[in-house]
Parts: sequence; structure tokens; C-alpha cells
Amino acid sequence: MDIRIDYLTYTEQVNISNDSADKAAWKALYSFICDYLPIAVVSYSDWSVTFPWRYFLSIKGFIGQYFSAHRDQYRVIFSDNAKTMLKTANDNSYNAALSLPARTEADITYQLSNIGFTRILTNNQTQNLMKISHLPGAATFSVPGAGKTTEALAFFFINATQTDRLLVVAPKNAFSAWDEQLIACMNETDEVFVRLRGGEVSIQSALRLKPRFMLITYDQLSRVKNVIVDLLSYGNVYMFLDESHRIKGGKQIKRADAILEMAHLPKRKLIMSGTPMPQSPKDLISQFLFLYPTKDVDETTVIDLIQPIYVRTTKGQLGIPKLTHKIIQVPMTRLQREIYKTLKSEICRQLNPVLSDSSRYELRRIGKCVMKVMAFVSNPALLSSDMDYAFDRRVGALLLASDGPKIDYVCRRARELAAENKKVLIWSSFVKNVELIALRLSDLCAEYIHGGVDAGDENDNDTREGKIKRFHDDPDCKVLVANPAACSEGISLHKVCQYAIYLDRSFNAAHYLQSEDRIHRLGLDPDANPCVEFVECDNCIDQVVRKRLSYKVNTMAKALNDYSLNVAISEVDYDEEADDFDSLTADDAKAVIDYFFSGDQDD
Repeated sequence: MDIRIDYLTYTEQVNISNDSADKAAWKALYSFICDYLPIAVVSYSDWSVTFPWRYFLSIKGFIGQYFSAHRDQYRVIFSDNAKTMLKTANDNSYNAALSLPARTEADITYQLSNIGFTRILTNNQTQNLMKISHLPGAATFSVPGAGKTTEALAFFFINATQTDRLLVVAPKNAFSAWDEQLIACMNETDEVFVRLRGGEVSIQSALRLKPRFMLITYDQLSRVKNVIVDLLSYGNVYMFLDESHRIKGGKQIKRADAILEMAHLPKRKLIMSGTPMPQSPKDLISQFLFLYPTKDVDETTVIDLIQPIYVRTTKGQLGIPKLTHKIIQVPMTRLQREIYKTLKSEICRQLNPVLSDSSRYELRRIGKCVMKVMAFVSNPALLSSDMDYAFDRRVGALLLASDGPKIDYVCRRARELAAENKKVLIWSSFVKNVELIALRLSDLCAEYIHGGVDAGDENDNDTREGKIKRFHDDPDCKVLVANPAACSEGISLHKVCQYAIYLDRSFNAAHYLQSEDRIHRLGLDPDANPCVEFVECDNCIDQVVRKRLSYKVNTMAKALNDYSLNVAISEVDYDEEADDFDSLTADDAKAVIDYFFSGDQDD
């Protein structure tokens, strides 16, 4: 059976036709195509099927596999038009975008004023829009507080017709910011962001009302992918990804796979993140492919390719007071050091001296080993729940002495700051540490937040919002203890707190940078002196984590031309006598293995 594939220039569609030699084979091919496409976009007859070219580009790999598997049934013939389009598809949309004329400041001001956009843009926002507002796909990687949401809404209103709509994919804790900024930017509009939630039936019901502005979480989108594909198939929907680094895992991650499958469908696209490459340049690939899905890109080219299509407002441009970093090193007690050496030897027996397997499974396994060591350094009591050590007399003797030098220092330092009438934010990657420190500092009315604390009404003291409100408003509440995985996004504490202490840090650079931004963001008093302390035990895994975070942050700073990004590299010794494994990359694992097999670093 002969199959002809042609590109229809005037309608920008693909036409797949047959010689009617085998109707059963033709129907089987049609059914296969419909498995990947919304029925609404497909025009079918006994001899041909027609649908938008952009859909063909998104499924051409699957169609190719189908023909390969049934090569005895089909002979495929491409028209010259289709061959040309396929050859140029990889560069066409990207290069065409770069050739578009940029907008002037006068154009932007006129367009926004004409549609009733009432918010006055900052100079940085205007300059950013001059670079990206004309592009079909663009990125804003500005730091928190720079006004990315306002910038994104301006991007939409500058380009949109009256019938165009906006779908924003965002973490749930970012939803309120979109509500607030829509009102601030278009204060005469009656339209609001409609939440797409509750599963397929609920979302389909909401979409029947044809809302102009829509919000959906990443996880919800992956569960209702077909519904969103149908929505985007109308061809008038803009799609923005807020905190776009959440798709950095690419097609191996369910939410990223769902979004990349529909990347050809939105009318225009924007990605937004203050930390777009928290681990390595590889993190940018899936974000770039969402914007330009037919462009060939890899880890060696993605930074150069993204340069013309992204903007970033830095903290230096915002005039935010410089953040001081201090590394406080506290010595382990003799007994803790002895147990640490035993633990290190045990890990060595579980690891290979060379990383020969960088699969997700193996990195996760190594990560679990490392987290055990990191947990013990932060708080020796965390080892007592490990059955290998539950009955170790040395651990029992150690726990009778104290909660460990790091927790002792953090609690002592928090009381010193409270005595100076300063509030302090304390971070730990371990939930039990978060609760323990809050308990030890209950005399300072300490609150805590981790993943087990539900979101809810700010008037409920047991909710995440209620605890944040109390930290803001209650002068007696001097301490907030938090887990970066649960509290590094969506809150601003800089008005009441300019001091943070890290009991420990993971290898996750996004969590670290975003957690630091809770106290270091736009709105700080010009005379403020924000400060962060990193508490480490000497000669241990803490230094490996610090070096890897420093490397990741510096790599991102170079890629984004933002040298206000930095981490501490100097050390301050503390002289008083002392009686997130899924974020691990292959390079992190190599650094960890090098440390564990390096000999006597901790002797």
C-alpha cells in the first residue's frame, strides 16, 4: 500500500493519503494516528487524513516507528514540499523567531496602554520585554522580586487578541501571586484565573465556560493530559510555565513528558524561573525544547541557543543590599568522630570506588547512603533509628551528651540573635531536626514548617500560612525552622527577618538558592545587612556538599551572566569546645565517591 505524505503550504497542514489498495491497513494507520491526536483537529476520508503540521512534527517519531514495524504493508512517499519542511524543521521556528523585529519601548508602552494595562513597568521590565515580547517562545529568568509575573502578563497582553487565552502551569503556592498581579495590572477587569483542578470531569466542566485565564499544577496537568491537549488544539491559547525548572528531568519525569508532548500546540510560550539550571546546563534542555521543540539541542549547545531568547534581572540591578555569607565550623566530639569513621567505612563497603553506573536507580542508592552520613553529622540522634546502630552503645552514650555540636550551636546562636531583638530563619533538610530545634527554642515561640504541615487559612495557627503570619506579626515569635523542600518557594520573610542559619544543606542547588531568597529579595531596607550562616562540622561530608553547591551556582552564574550569584568560600572557625538524595547528579556522586575513598581526610 502506497502512503503519500504532503505539506499543504497555505493551510500549514499535513495530508497523508493512500492508494486505497488495502482499506484495512489504512484504517489501522488512521486509528494509530488518532491515538496521538485530538479528534477535533483531524479531517478524515477513505483516502486521506489531514491535520495541522505542528501536530505531525510532534508525532513523526511515533509514525516512523509504526511504518518501520509494518514495512511489509506500507511504502511511504514524501512530496518535495514535505521533504523540504522536514529538513528545515529543526532550525525553522527557532531561526525564524530570531529574525523577527524587536519591539521598541514606545511600541510596548502604546500596546499596554491601549488595552488598559495600568501597572507602570520598571525600566528592567521594559528592557526585558523589548528583547522577548515579539518572540513565539521566550524565557524570563529574573530573580525573585524582579516582577516576573507582571512581565509575563505584559508579554501576554502585548501580543494577545480579544479571543486569545492564557494557561499558566505553576506550583500551587504560586497561584495567589497570579491572582494578585492580574488585578494589579488590569484593575478594571472582571476576569480571574480559574483553577483547573479536581480531575478530568471537573476540569472539562470548568473549560466549557471558556475562561480566559487558567491555572493548573504540574502534577494535575500530567493526569489530565488529553483534556489540556484538546484545550490547546483551538490554537488560541498561550502557555506559560512558572518555576519551569520543574520540568528539568525531561521525558523521564511524568510531568515533563506530558508538557513536552504538547509543546507544539500553544500559540505562544513563556518559561519562568529564578533558578533555571540548578544542577547543570542539562537542566535547560527540556525547558528550551518546550519553547522550540524541533530544534536540535544538547548539553553542549543549550546555553548558546538560549542566550537570544531569555532575559534576567539580577539582584545587582535591583539594588538589593549585599548578602553576607559566613561558614561556621564546629568540631565533632571524639565519640562522634569515632562513629563517623565507622559510618564512612560502612558506606565504602556499599559503594564502588569508580562510578560505572549513573542510572537514576544507582544515583538514588548512592544518595541514600550519603543522606545517612549527612543526617548523622547534623544530628547524631537520627542514626538511632537505623537498625544497624539502634543498639550501638557508642550512639547511646553520644546521645546522652547532647543533640550534637551543630544543633547546640544553632540553638545558642538563635538565642543570641533573639537577645538582640532579631528574628532568625533556620533551615534543615531533615524533618526531625526541624521539629527538634523548634521544640528546643519553644521559649522563643519558635514555629516550624515541613512537608507535613498543611496549607490553609492564615488565621489557623496550625497551617503553613498561619505559621508564616505568626512569624511576621508576633513580636514574641523570634524563630521559624523550615525544610527547604517545603518552604523554599512562595513566601517572603525579608520584611521581618534578615538572618538565616543553615544547619545542613543538600546537593539541591535550587532548594538552596530559593531558600536563601526568602530573606534576600526586593523590598529590603537599603541599610539592611542580611546575613546567612552555614554550620558545618570540620573535615566531613559538609565540605563536599559546599563545594558541589558552589560549582553549580557558579556554573549557573556564568551561563546567565549574573555574577551576583555566589556562595560562601571562606571559613570561620567556631572555637568553643564541643564535649535530598533524589537531587544527586552523576558529578555529585563522583565527588562523594572520591571523598569516601580518599583516605584520611577526617582523621
